[in-house]
Amino acid sequence: MFIQTEQTPNPATLKFLPGREVMATGTAHFAAAEECGRSPLAARLFAIPGVAGVFLGADFVSVSKDDSQDWFRLKPAILGAIMEHFTLGEPIFVGDDSAPEADEDDDEIVVQIKELLETRVRPAVAQDGGDIIFHRFEDGVVYLHMQGSCSGCPSSTATLKAGIENMLRYYVPEVVEVRAV
Repeated sequence: MFIQTEQTPNPATLKFLPGREVMATGTAHFAAAEECGRSPLAARLFAIPGVAGVFLGADFVSVSKDDSQDWFRLKPAILGAIMEHFTLGEPIFVGDDSAPEADEDDDEIVVQIKELLETRVRPAVAQDGGDIIFHRFEDGVVYLHMQGSCSGCPSSTATLKAGIENMLRYYVPEVVEVRAV
């Protein structure tokens, strides 16, 4: 098994590409070891000293490190953990891993915002090892949650304001601003 790595705009996060599907649908974000009880892969990665976050995407695993470690020492251990997980054929999740259903009560503006995020924003953000989650639309403001390498990334504010906000304002005139939650 060959696992490629890619740098992300966030220097504290690396993107690992195992060459196979990681998540069939959706994404999963683990900000602490206590959150990964249902994911054997996330638990294996958090067992490595210095791992501060794990994000699982369609075909990648993003790992964030704390300041006490450098990638030179941490990267081989992470590669080994990912390789061991897939070689053993373990599941990504144990138990119920069903994705939440779409909210059928969304109004027309929210449906349009979610569609734009899904088709135009998420693919680009995923290339950098992250994800963006719609939180709510209220009084002209779209609230979004950045995950994976995008969480805490120095350029995420610019991405939100210059990229996503401008695009949403262009296609959905009711949008006045975009804010991170």
